[in-house]
Amino acid sequence: MTEPVPLSPPAPPLHEDLLDYTPTRRSVPLARRRAARLVAERGQPGLAGDAALVVSELMTNALLHGSVRGRLIRVHVTLGNRALRVEVSDPRGERLPRLRPVADADEQFGRGLLLVGTLATRWGWEPRSVGKTVYAEWDLPTPAVVVVT
Repeated sequence: MTEPVPLSPPAPPLHEDLLDYTPTRRSVPLARRRAARLVAERGQPGLAGDAALVVSELMTNALLHGSVRGRLIRVHVTLGNRALRVEVSDPRGERLPRLRPVADADEQFGRGLLLVGTLATRWGWEPRSVGKTVYAEWDLPTPAVVVVT
């Protein structure tokens, strides 16, 4: 299981997408499909499904635990040379994400962040001036360097 880790300074992204969503249930599949499409189109089709699932989990958490009437939820996807990062920001900074122990195998809720930690290389959260950002990152394979002699 992956625990939240401190954020390292990011490299400049090669591709970036930012979109705000209304805090409604229909926004979750919209954000999920957009993230999958963007990740696949930007050269990481093998991570598209994982990124889509993580965005879905983080959006659902933001909707259930971080939404405020009249305030939007932001999804930010960045792809750099070394990492893919997805962020979901909501206006409720006092409701911080935390892993919950799963008491019952039949329990329907409480596994979202466990799933995020399993799929991503790392995840965590950062405070914002209003609210918080929950993120997940995947390390990308370093391209092979070809030396011509």
